[in-house]
Amino acid sequence: MISAIIVAAGKGTRMGPNVDKLFLEIAGKPVVAHTWQRFADAAGVDEIILVVRDGMQPAFEDLAKQFQLRKKFRLVAGGKERQDSVWNGLEAVSPGTEIVAIQDAARPCTSEALIAATIAAARETGAAVAAQPVTDTIKESADGRLVSRTPDRSKLWAVQTPQTFRLAIIRRALGEVRRRQLLVTDDTAACELIGQPVRLVASAAPNPKVTRPEDLPYLELLLGGAKNS
Repeated sequence: MISAIIVAAGKGTRMGPNVDKLFLEIAGKPVVAHTWQRFADAAGVDEIILVVRDGMQPAFEDLAKQFQLRKKFRLVAGGKERQDSVWNGLEAVSPGTEIVAIQDAARPCTSEALIAATIAAARETGAAVAAQPVTDTIKESADGRLVSRTPDRSKLWAVQTPQTFRLAIIRRALGEVRRRQLLVTDDTAACELIGQPVRLVASAAPNPKVTRPEDLPYLELLLGGAKNS
């Protein structure tokens, strides 16, 4: 069985005060509804766990009705940090789950092909992440003012979601993070902590995340084109 965990409990502070980016409308529906629809349409996904801010459950129930999102889903309250929300999602997957795909709710363009590719890679390696090679020259700065060094960009990848795992592996990895009381920015970092190899799965199509207001026109272009194609 394959479960998807859509992490939708963040506040999205970079979008501005009093703005819930997940419910901003792009190409005719809220951002999170696009993301949810991608996994609802994915043939390999059996169930969806949405991790939401406590009190937002009715809004997500309404989305399911409005956009006829019929694949089996469950709503779970999020935690203090993203890794806590993911843990709550892992605790809620159905018995018999073998593979879990973890997705940012604010990443609405993820293709079914990419979802399937990360699932296949996770079956083989145990952990996989959607990613794209870095094409810009990257500078490192120790103080935010002056350049410290220039890493070799040929070795750099920008990771995205889905991040997909055998369930036992990601539970063990995040369990170790929790035991050590560490803070990680993504789930594959937890795998690195326990020495678990992570397969890079190249994302051929754009797979951006809504973070700042200036992201919206690009997302509108991508999703509007998908809607009209």
